[in-house]
Order: sequence, then structure tokens, then C-alpha cells
Amino acid sequence: MQNSRNNHNFLLNFFSGYPFSLPLSVRVCLTALSLVFSLFSVQAQVAPSSPGGTTTTTPGAVRSSSTPASTQGVNINNLPASVQQQIRQQGGQAPGTNVRTGRTTAQPTNQPATNNGQPIRTNLNAQGRNLNPSDTTDPGPTTNAEVIENGYEAARRREREETYRKLFGTSIFNDPAMATTFQPNISMATPRNYIVGPGDRLNIRMYGYSESDFSQVISPEGYVYIAKQTGIGPIFVSGLSVEQAKARITSRLATKFVGLRSSSYGPQNTFLEVSLGDIRSIRVTVTGEAVRPGTYTLSSLSTVMNAIYQAGGPNELGSFRKVQLIRNNRVAATLDLYDYLLNGTQHNDLRLQDNDNIRFTTFISRVEITGTVKRNNIFEMLPGETLDRLLFYAGDFAANAYKGLVKVTRLTDRERKVIDVTAPEFKTFVMQDGDLVTVEQLLDRFENQVTIEGAVYRPGQYSLDQNKTLKQLIKTAEGLKGDAFTGRINIVRTREDLAIENITINLANVMAGTSPDVQLQREDQIIIPSRFDLTEQASISVQGEVNQPLEGIPYIMNMTLNDALVRVGGLKESAAASQVEVVRRKKDVDPRSASAQVAEIFRFNINRDLSLNSDENRFVLEPFDQIIVRRSPNYLVQTYANVEGEVILPGSYAIRSKDQKISDLVQLAGGLTPQAYIEGATLVRRVKLSPDELSRQQQSIEELADDTNNKTVVETEALSPDKPESIGINLKRILAKPGSQEDILVQEGDVLRIPKLLETVRLQGEVLLPTTVKYRPGQTFQDYISQAGGFTSKSQRRKAFVVYANGSVDRTRKFMFFNVYPRVEPGSEVVIPKKTTNPLTPQQVLSSTTGIVSSLLTLVTLIIALGRTR
Repeated sequence: MQNSRNNHNFLLNFFSGYPFSLPLSVRVCLTALSLVFSLFSVQAQVAPSSPGGTTTTTPGAVRSSSTPASTQGVNINNLPASVQQQIRQQGGQAPGTNVRTGRTTAQPTNQPATNNGQPIRTNLNAQGRNLNPSDTTDPGPTTNAEVIENGYEAARRREREETYRKLFGTSIFNDPAMATTFQPNISMATPRNYIVGPGDRLNIRMYGYSESDFSQVISPEGYVYIAKQTGIGPIFVSGLSVEQAKARITSRLATKFVGLRSSSYGPQNTFLEVSLGDIRSIRVTVTGEAVRPGTYTLSSLSTVMNAIYQAGGPNELGSFRKVQLIRNNRVAATLDLYDYLLNGTQHNDLRLQDNDNIRFTTFISRVEITGTVKRNNIFEMLPGETLDRLLFYAGDFAANAYKGLVKVTRLTDRERKVIDVTAPEFKTFVMQDGDLVTVEQLLDRFENQVTIEGAVYRPGQYSLDQNKTLKQLIKTAEGLKGDAFTGRINIVRTREDLAIENITINLANVMAGTSPDVQLQREDQIIIPSRFDLTEQASISVQGEVNQPLEGIPYIMNMTLNDALVRVGGLKESAAASQVEVVRRKKDVDPRSASAQVAEIFRFNINRDLSLNSDENRFVLEPFDQIIVRRSPNYLVQTYANVEGEVILPGSYAIRSKDQKISDLVQLAGGLTPQAYIEGATLVRRVKLSPDELSRQQQSIEELADDTNNKTVVETEALSPDKPESIGINLKRILAKPGSQEDILVQEGDVLRIPKLLETVRLQGEVLLPTTVKYRPGQTFQDYISQAGGFTSKSQRRKAFVVYANGSVDRTRKFMFFNVYPRVEPGSEVVIPKKTTNPLTPQQVLSSTTGIVSSLLTLVTLIIALGRTR
């Protein structure tokens, strides 16, 4: 180990003091070798020192596995997704974690835990979990078995919730928006049959001959006391209806107020009204299979339905058909909630009394109906109710339901079975608990439809019942169009085995009566083609000097040459009216003849007003004729050239003759100004590139951009087929000798630019300080380079060049071992290119690295051998 460490240190010290910088690949290899030596040293330090070099394990330790032990024998894929995720997370536990419990296990020890010599008090549960007495947070499942059980429980809970949502009527009692619907109306008139009791306030009013108002609360013993006002003792009214209480109070008050009754003293002249003021509260108990069973405090005006809503209605086991009102230990009434939910009636919805008990019984039997009915729900059925009654509960069939047969899935003692119930059996087929009724849709086809398409006035679908034959159908479709092709029509027929066959009919014979009429069948499709569908669409084309050249003008019979020219807007001013050609293809050309004529050309001299004065203008065209209007050789468009810069009259000038030259253009512009720099004059001309030239330039730009040395410096512009180019001219020679070879012809769009006297020189590229300096006569190329700080180390001097003010370029030449640089003139631009280096290919890098690594390995082997000999 000591030798390895010494070799490692020697290798680092040796290369760290190497006098020159090493390549990147060499430095990477050295770093890797250093890490290898470090790894060997660490392994030597942590090697076991026990005899035999074996490691000890805790007896009875559980070997970890990728699958938790508690999931053995359970197909995890059948569990809910959330349970699978929890098990897989526990399957990848950290070392030292018990696979069964999912907790970190502590090694058994006989020494108590200490902290600086003081015992530590621990509070552990049976699994070794540290418990905090004040922590009330649910720790959640601790074993995989608990995770699986919780997953199954969650699945069963979701299934129960889904079943409860399907129960018909649950949405009524669990909808917060329906809260006001089931509240008693305390603002209504006093019900005559209302039973008064302790806590109710009675408003008593006498009017007529004697008037007086009393308001008394019924005492807990059931009495009202009006003695203070009338001198009459207490009157017992508890348990009486409002009418009965009024009669009793009237009877007692009549002893003091004789006018309340007709008597020997005279007729009744005083009247009494009794109404409720404050309404008492009662306590009602809801038991059984309710969503929220318990005792409720309600208004004494509440009915059974009010209490049912307060309790949330039946739960998933409760019955909608048998809700009992128990009063004085007897069943006072039984409510069927379907009467209210389906019919709106409230039979046996009695007013509640104190200490009433509303009991929800368990459901009797439930049947689910699905498919094309108006309500897809689970309904509770009473004994003996039939399928017809179930359809009533479900709102009857939907419009697209198949009503002839319904499928019922029924549970037997061992398995399920399917029962087909036909329509006549709906009223006699008795439903059973657990039945599943499925109502299917109508078939997606027509039982009596035929279709007619093509050359009829009203194509579409028609009834077979009123159009049993082909002639009847055509008559219903309002007959054939004039372009109908009656020699051959098709009937596409779908047979009962769904095979499709084609039937060909001669409609002309059928319509004439020489052939029998055709009997149609369901889903027949009659196709009557048009004559235009069977022929090529004829057209003509007009090209050349017309206002709106068109290809593919629909051919019209008897269309003349002038008619076609009118369709395209007439002739242009540049058209040669005497050179109008019509090219007509020849038919039935002999393919074996080498000199066979394939086209015929007609030439016409037409009037520009396209009148009908000559026979030539009445030339009738045929399908696929091509009309060509030539350009007149005498027609020329006026062209212009521009003069910019140092001339007397800059601007745009018309090109008066075909041989007008640059000297003529300068003369038209009034000549040069004294400040004109004649040596810097240039001619800018727009050049139209051919498609091949554009393609070559685009390819060159792409190759330049792909070069790794130019990826960051290449900037390209969108290529245009019409681009300006500068043409280097010698205006001094041109003006000295007009009409000479230097004096080139002017073209349309040319721009002659004559700059002002230039006094600077621009230097760019691989110089130390790219800049613009003043031009000084007599200074050489190298003098100007010196003013920019000289060449950089990356400059390519032998390829330096100068761009002159007139657009011409001069390059550096070689004479023996010396560079001959171009001259520098005012307005010049000196460009020093950059040296280019080709990067190594991957094969070259691999070869170089392999050689370096091989040499390093040899060197390392030698160093290790030398270290062992020490």
C-alpha cells in the first residue's frame, strides 16, 4: 500500500512540474490515472482486519428483495393504482430497512442508550417506532398488508359511492339548492287541523259589540290564562286542533260576553277569532338507514318530508319505498317517496308531533336499468312490480330505443343468466332483486329508404313504400335532366348478407317501355350519370399580349376567336394584331410516320376593336385550341437610368437610343462638379440570376455555413433573382475618350454613382486595430497597415486585397519570396483575411489519443516497476 501511495505522489509531482502545457487528451488521461491510484489506496485502507477477512451479519436478518414479503401470493397488478405505487415505493427501501414493516431496524443491544453518560428516555411502540404522546397525527399504514387492505377498502368505498349516486332520488335530498323546498311555510294561514300544544302562542281577538285582544302562550301544563283580562280561569287547550281550541275558548268566554252566542238576550253580536302567533318547536328522532340519523328540533308545522330532508334521505341501504312514521309506539303512517318523486303527490305526509320517530327501513329490492331510456338509474321495486312499472320509473324509452325486446341479466343461485323479455311480456315479467335491465338502440339503417343520385332534378333519399319501381322513383325526383345519359345507369344494391352488387340498366328502354320496369329494394342506390361526366372537360387557352391571359377557359360551342379574346379582356397596346396564331392539335396522327403533322397553325390579322368585319375574325374555335398573341416588334417601353452624386443635374434620365452610353449619361446630367472623385465612380446594375445560378450560390453559402471555422462568422441574406451588382468602371478614361471600349452601353435601371473626393482609407480584418485613416499620397500598403497597429498573428498576408472606390478589386501577388501588395488609393478598403485551420476528424483524434494513452501506460508500468525495486 505504501508503494502504491508513493507511486501516485511521484506521478503527480512529475507531471505537475512539466515545463510545457499538455494537450487536453493527455490531461484527461492523467486525471483518470490519478483517480485509479486514489481508489487503490482507499481500498487498502478500508480492507477488513478480522481473521479470514470475512464480514459478520446479524443472525436471522431478512434478506432484502425487490418485492415486499407481505405481497407474496398477491397479484399487485390487480390492486388500485395508488396501492401499487405505495408498494413499489416500499419495494425500493434503503439498506437497513425491514422489508415486512417498512421501518429501520435497530440491532439488539444490552446497553442502554446514553447521551454524554446520561440515559436517554425513549417511548417506542411495538414496532420500535418513537411515539410522541402529544402527537395525534394518524401515522397511516405501516405494513404492506395494511396498504393492500386500505386499497381494497378505498375501492369498495368508491364502488358504494358510485352505487349511491345511481340510486334514483338521492340527488333530491343531497342538493343544497333544494334546501328551501323542504322548509315548512311559517307564513301561511293557521291550519284548522293544527294541534296546539305547550309553547304555542294563541292570538285571540274579539270584535263586534265587544272588542278585546288577548295573546297567551300555552303553558307546559297545556293551559292558557286569560283570567286577568276577563276574570275567567285557565282553559286547557293542549292536544286540541285550532278549531277545537276556538270552540272551547268561545264557550268559556260566552259566560262573560253573552253576545258571543245567540240567546234570549238577543242575536250574536260579538265574534271571536283564534290564530297562531309564535310556533313551538318539537323534537323528532330519525332512525334506521338514514344518511344523518339522530334527533332534530323542528318547527311544529313540519311534516314527515321536512324531517326526511333534514336527515339527508335514505343512505345506500335505506328504502325509498317504505319510510315509517312511528307515533306512540305504533306505525302511524308509511310513506312511499316515489309517489312524491314521480307523481308529486304527498300521501301520508302527516304533520309531525313531539317525540315522533321516523324510521328508514332497509331497501326491499333494487333493479338497475341502462341503455336508451330517459333515466339510467337504480330503482327500488316493491314485491310483484313488473318490468312495465320499471320503465315508468325510468321515464319510458328514449326516442331511439328498440322497444321490441329488453335484455334482463338475473342472478341465480350459482351464476348469472340472460333473459330476453319481449314487448307483450313487459306487464307480466316480475322484477327481482339484483336484476340488470339493458335497453338497446335501434339498428342504424333504414327499413324503406332508396337513394337516387346524378342527373335528376331532385336527388336524395326517398321512401320505398311510395316508389316501388324505378320509373316511379324518377317521377318523384321530378324527372331526368337534359344531360342525363340514359344508355347505361347503375343500381347499387345491398343484399341481405351485406354483399354489394351492381345492376346495369338501359334506362332509355325502360322509359320507352321496351324493357320492363325495375322493382326496387331497400337501400338501393340509383346512379344516373351525366353526359358531361363521361367526356373530357374541353377548354381553350389564351397566351401572350392580352390583358388577362388565362389557361383552361371552358369551351363553349360556336365560340369564335374574337369571343375568346373578349373573354380575356382584349389586346394590350403591345400586341401584334397581325400576328395572332391559333394552334390546333391534329387528331388520328399516324404514330409510325416520322414526318406526321401533330398540330395545325392558323394565323390571323385581326382588328384591334375585335369587330366582325372580316371573315378571319369569325373563325370558330374547337376544343383545346391555343391562342397566342405575339408582341409587336415596334413596341418598346420607355426606360430610364439614374445619375447620383457629384454631377450638375443628378436624377433620372430617359434612355433615348439603343446605343446610349455612360458618357452620354454624364453629358445629360450637365457634367461633373469640381468635387467629383472621378476615380471612385461606379455603375450599379441589377442582374437577373437564372435558376441554375441561384442554386449554385445557395449551395456555396450552405457549404460555407457547414464549415466549422465559419459557423459563427457567416451571415447570409435571402437570395433574390434580381440583385444589384457594382461594375468597376474607369470614368476618367471614358470621359477622355467617349465611345471607346471602356464606354459601355447603359441599360434600364442602371445607376451611375460619382462620389465626392474621398480622403480616407479603411482597414479591416486581421490587423491589431481595424480603423479608418487619412489617405496620404506616397504611402504604401505596409504604411497603412502600420497605422492600424500591424498584422495579427492570425493574418494571412499573402491573400490580402484592396477594394477600390469604383468597386474593382486588386490582390496581393507573389514575387519569389516576397509579397507584392496592391496600391492604395483614396476611398480604398484594405482587407486582411484570417488564417484557416482544418480541425482534426474524429478518426484523427482517436488515433492521436490512442498513441498518447499507450505511451502513458508504458510510462506508468515503468514507474511502478521502479517503485517496487526500492
